[in-house]
Amino acid sequence: MFNPENPIIAQSDRTILLETASPRFPDARDALAGFAELVKSPEHIHTYRLTPLSLWNAAAVGFTQESVVGALNEYAKYPVPDNIISEVEDFMGRYGRLKLEKYDDVLFLTSVDHLLLIEVCQLKSIVPLLVGNFIEDPDGKNRIQIVKGQRGFIKHALIKVGFPVQDLAGYTEGEHLELEIRSPTLSGHEFALRDYQKEAVSAFWQGGGLKGGSGTIVLPCGAGKTIVAIGSLIAAQTSTLILTTNVTALRQWRNEILDKTDLAEDIVGEYSGHTKEIKPVTITTYQILTYRRTKNSEFTHFGLFNERDWGLIIYDEVHLLPAPVFRAVANLQSRRRLGLTATLVREDGKEEDVFSLIGPKKYDVPWRELEGRGWIATAQCIEIRIPFPNDDVRLEYAVAEIRDKHRLAATNPSKVDVVLKLVADHDGDRILVIGQYLSQLGEISDALGVPIITGKTPQSKRDELYRAFRTGEDPVLVVSKVANFAVDLPDANVAVQISGTFGSRQEEAQRLGRLLRPKKGDNTAVFYSVVTRDSTEQTFSAKRQLFLTEQGYRYRIENFETFQLHQEESDGEAKADQA
Repeated sequence: MFNPENPIIAQSDRTILLETASPRFPDARDALAGFAELVKSPEHIHTYRLTPLSLWNAAAVGFTQESVVGALNEYAKYPVPDNIISEVEDFMGRYGRLKLEKYDDVLFLTSVDHLLLIEVCQLKSIVPLLVGNFIEDPDGKNRIQIVKGQRGFIKHALIKVGFPVQDLAGYTEGEHLELEIRSPTLSGHEFALRDYQKEAVSAFWQGGGLKGGSGTIVLPCGAGKTIVAIGSLIAAQTSTLILTTNVTALRQWRNEILDKTDLAEDIVGEYSGHTKEIKPVTITTYQILTYRRTKNSEFTHFGLFNERDWGLIIYDEVHLLPAPVFRAVANLQSRRRLGLTATLVREDGKEEDVFSLIGPKKYDVPWRELEGRGWIATAQCIEIRIPFPNDDVRLEYAVAEIRDKHRLAATNPSKVDVVLKLVADHDGDRILVIGQYLSQLGEISDALGVPIITGKTPQSKRDELYRAFRTGEDPVLVVSKVANFAVDLPDANVAVQISGTFGSRQEEAQRLGRLLRPKKGDNTAVFYSVVTRDSTEQTFSAKRQLFLTEQGYRYRIENFETFQLHQEESDGEAKADQA
């Protein structure tokens, strides 16, 4: 069974080493992605870790203890330690041992394991959420009543003590809303869900039964998460509230729904700082939901959650769900909930909150798999390392405080010339220059003579500039982090990242995602990351790349001088071929 040519070494501390040189590396990597978390990924040995959450998500999408252990054995170089097998069985066995179920419209925590139920019901965090005494049913199931309105809170409390609850309590149907797919669309195109989009809807909906209706769908940017949401909305046929990241995304959602369903304009409402419509399908932003007049006052617009009898609530970019919204979600467990994201990574560590309050991961497709099928663009990732321009700047960096070091490295003046060269090399392409520091972005915008979008740009101006980029009128656009999320620029095929938020893996994924919409003709894209050599920025860059490396992307790392030489050689070969 065990083969020295195999790539996996499972260790007793729950870490798994994966050798990249093995011919079985791609298959083993894809298998591990289903139930393990990537920790680091240098050139030769990648390190994964089995965690309770990674195993619970695996259980929620249909992995069994046997299938996980079988995959480890299939690719293992040496025998898998006994404690790893035991812990896989233990953690995966915890999912579903406790359930939430309704009896005569009263909510109960249930289990066939009477002693487990007694044990968790003694915990200080659980006691206030219970009422009444234990009941033993004739079929051997034991149950205890939950205090009304505490469905989300008990799920949240139980996952914190290591027992994720399987919620089978069902949902309110919400206000009925009839709608169908529109094909051809208003824009005149034939339209139907792709196979994987149908699979995602089916995994979430599960026939409208008790096991469906709450969960998270993980798909790369450009793969059509909005289309999955439309498919879910059609499956549910119910009044729906959609939460998005910003007004640009809100309007893109509204346009997509009107274009691809038979809903009339007066059925789909915008609830924003500009317009406050409450319609059978209402789209709002996290920003307006978390608005309050003072730090200690109530959230002004939380009442929106109760304005209609919503049957479905959709959370776009659920990895960005603001902490205050989790509190509202805990009170919305009787509504069906769909989370959409390109990555479940949260920089605040609240992945367990997404699992318990939105729902477990129900569907996931590796980015490279969709790339191989032509559904998203083929992306080449290149990290270009550059030095500081002179000893004076290098000395300023050397004596700076830690936080200032990142700023100084990220705003290295030499980056301006690199960006100018890269933009010149890609003449004719649609190019996004993306960064964090506004003064740096302004300097590059001036040097290139191209428009810039920041948080201060009025929404009307943003819409105008995005339109000009899409049409090719302005093929180069400088953008701050406001363009990280849910901005639909399908023709962008080159991105130059000049600075970012420390080691944010989610930001790296979202920025690459700006390029992944399928392209006409040559379905390829290039993602450059310009990094100051031998600096904290280089260290953070390695952390940022972790998620994409797990998805199968590889960063080609070059010094700028070498990169220029390669470009000149490539240009020379291209001219020779033309001659």
